[in-house]
Amino acid sequence: MNDYINRKEYINKLLAYKDKDLIKVVSGLRRSGKSTLLKLYREQLLKQGVGKRQIQFYNYELPENYLNKTWDTIYFEIKKKLQPDKPNYVFLDEVQNIPLFEKLVDGLFATENTDVYITGSNAFLLSSELATLLSGRYIEISILPFSFKEYLAARSIDTTNRYLNYESLFFDYINETSLPKGVELRKEGFDKIHEYLDAIYTTIIEKDITQRHQINQKRTFGNVVKFVASNIGNALSPSNISNALKQDGQSIHHATVEKYLEYLVASFVFYKVNRFDLKGKKQLATQEKYYLVDAGLLNILTGKERTTDRGHILENVIYLELLRRGNKIWTGTTRNNEVDFVCKTPAGDIEYYQVAWQITNENTEEREFGALKKIKDNYPKYLLTTDAFTQSRSGVRHLNVFNWLLETKE
Repeated sequence: MNDYINRKEYINKLLAYKDKDLIKVVSGLRRSGKSTLLKLYREQLLKQGVGKRQIQFYNYELPENYLNKTWDTIYFEIKKKLQPDKPNYVFLDEVQNIPLFEKLVDGLFATENTDVYITGSNAFLLSSELATLLSGRYIEISILPFSFKEYLAARSIDTTNRYLNYESLFFDYINETSLPKGVELRKEGFDKIHEYLDAIYTTIIEKDITQRHQINQKRTFGNVVKFVASNIGNALSPSNISNALKQDGQSIHHATVEKYLEYLVASFVFYKVNRFDLKGKKQLATQEKYYLVDAGLLNILTGKERTTDRGHILENVIYLELLRRGNKIWTGTTRNNEVDFVCKTPAGDIEYYQVAWQITNENTEEREFGALKKIKDNYPKYLLTTDAFTQSRSGVRHLNVFNWLLETKE
């Protein structure tokens, strides 16, 4: 499997920032491919003629690389190996494991001819201290697991074949996993994928969240995760989660729920989407929606009774794809109308998206088209469904979702 094919958008981003006076921060879920990305990028540098000794690569997931060392010891070790009068490329993988790592990063950044790349699987990496220290001097590249297009490429599926059954491939994609290593495990069967996802989830929960934030109520925390996972695409608030759990006989304060949600978003397990008032043109502070980084994790989080309907899972996949394409995303709302996604594109334009599994009858047709038709402006409006035959009407473009995900023109 050629990994490079699958991650070339990220590689190109890194190449675009090469030798620019910015720290490159690659963030994302554990095992979403950050280390692999840096290794592929290193290959590119070597191909471009950068000497081996100009590249230093450190993996701080391995305790032997940082235990009993202070940030300054590590700093001087790296500095000693820098090649004078040549550009140097320093890669620090999972740098948040080093106490006071921000001083190490800042010191290297201030060093002549040194291009610094760091990865982290927690958004707190860029919280307060580091962001303040590096204000305006870093670029964050947020990496997601495989898109549907990358997933098919990883499985060597020829998308030029007009008779492919995209629906069944899509069910593989959402029922198994979109994490790169997990896709490689397909050959060994679903149980192996399940074990792999379970291990990743346990590590994130144990290492990144419950230990780091000293959460003792592990069961309650687990129940919050389950509840959010079962309610993908539904508007949630800390107080309605807290109330739902109370009815189930578990007492948890909404402020605690809020903290838990914050930790889950910071570890890239869930992505939070704010509501946008379409009439007043402003962001609202309550009732956010949450989407899961990988639909395969639903098998771990909600177990056998995986109840999330396919419409919401499709919505989840569309959300992640819009994010990959560089959009800022909200859910749109007016007093009696909801639009799944309001996007601000990288070019600064507005686009609206409505997602439904299928237009089965006049009611769904009316509901899905109607939501977009009620918006009285001239920005592009899209309805994405799995229907093979699509019909655009009243300014709403109805597209087949698989073509849209694969960016094939209709």
